Amino acid sequence: MENFDWKNLGFGYHDTDYNVRCCYRDGKWGELETHTDPNVTMSMAATCLHYGQESFEGLKAFTGKSGDIRIFRPDENAKRMQRSAEYIRMVAPPTDLFVEAVKKAVDLNRRFVPPYGTGASLYIRPLLIGTGAQVGVNPSNEYLFLVFVTPVGPYFKSGFGPIDVIVDRDHDRAAPLGTGHVKVGGNYAASLESNHLAHKKGFSTVLFLDAAERKYIDECGAANFFAIRGNSYITPVSHSILPSITNLSIQQLALDMGLAIEARRVELAELPSFDECGNCGTAAVLTPIARIVDETNNKVYEFAKDGKAGKITTQLYEKYRAIQLGEAPDIHHWIVTI
Repeated sequence: MENFDWKNLGFGYHDTDYNVRCCYRDGKWGELETHTDPNVTMSMAATCLHYGQESFEGLKAFTGKSGDIRIFRPDENAKRMQRSAEYIRMVAPPTDLFVEAVKKAVDLNRRFVPPYGTGASLYIRPLLIGTGAQVGVNPSNEYLFLVFVTPVGPYFKSGFGPIDVIVDRDHDRAAPLGTGHVKVGGNYAASLESNHLAHKKGFSTVLFLDAAERKYIDECGAANFFAIRGNSYITPVSHSILPSITNLSIQQLALDMGLAIEARRVELAELPSFDECGNCGTAAVLTPIARIVDETNNKVYEFAKDGKAGKITTQLYEKYRAIQLGEAPDIHHWIVTI
């Protein structure tokens, strides 16, 4: 076990022992390879550098209550990478290869999986890039698929504590993570300026609106937005929104609890009617929102006024984490163990 202060570990990159790679050449995928070098060598004309032929995923592994190592829903990440790859004319690894690579990367780096009860996890980053040299705007004929891991703590310093969010009305984009009618997991660069400005003002993240009308909620930083109203779990649907595996899982848990699911376009004007709000994603997990500030209209929407997450958000968080950590039965078969 590495000498980390696991309970105070931030969300950032730490070198680990191994990464796993596989190359696509001559129309087929090769064998999985184990590497110790964290660097990648490629042509300066690689399509990932010039035309954005790149897609990544994010998922986590945990030490369970019984001491086993547990990976959460890697098959769904494989499917999402395949959808992203199809949209930008890449060749994605098949699901079995993707899952095998994830398991191997975790297994080789067992000593970096944080202990049970620390609140930390092993973040897993699968990456697919076009490596073939190309000057014309055409897809690559070669691809590199690699998986690296790094131990991380909570994404927000507050952990499960409520965060403050500011509405972004100043930038000509919708949610920053994708392109077109299929969300592509691959580029957060367009969100960096907005998040930088939000942090300078003391906010944890930003609430992005649709680019066309600035009327509908898209995403909450690098995570999906959700709200609770009465007995309903409400979450936006938009062509710009990354289809979150966490959100998909939380919706199932909400159904298990007897909640109705409203996956639809959500107007910013609905905020006063919500009982609870939060964001969710692999990094964010479920994070309750305390305040949403719309400076343009001089409005402040308050939730979690006592400084604590709402009842339903708390129940969903606890159920979700209990499954990941082996504290509750995995009735939906989401966990892959090492």
